[in-house]
Amino acid sequence: MIHIDMFFMQQALKCAKKAYDSEEVPVGAVIVKNNKIIARGYNKSISLKDSTAHAEIIAIRKACKKLNNYRLNDCSIYVTIEPCSMCAGALILARVKKIYFGAKDIKAGACGSVFNIVSDNKLNHKIEISSGLMEEECATIIKQFFQSRR
Repeated sequence: MIHIDMFFMQQALKCAKKAYDSEEVPVGAVIVKNNKIIARGYNKSISLKDSTAHAEIIAIRKACKKLNNYRLNDCSIYVTIEPCSMCAGALILARVKKIYFGAKDIKAGACGSVFNIVSDNKLNHKIEISSGLMEEECATIIKQFFQSRR
């Protein structure tokens, strides 16, 4: 039986592949509550002409709508790449409980690589982090995307 966290990350990778196929930076995310996916998202910044249309933001918006609440209490997010500072801030505001991410983002990661916004004691909410879940697969799709653009 597949580990449930791996299953959810595989679902996030499927979202990343949709972004890849749409010629967007291939990042995917799913939000889970009570071991059930309540929202999915993938990068749409280029197609929507919206710099905030990251996978996490799209998934947060869908999850809030589904739960009819601006807070995502007791929810976790599975995202293929470490969230940036914008997404980390949005996840804090949404009160997400835990972030699972695959590959680190050494240029813009805000969950430990460049910044650690989600664990900052100055803020009123902290988010648990679990990194490296299916890291190789998550890193590969990003690398392939940028190699194909060179």
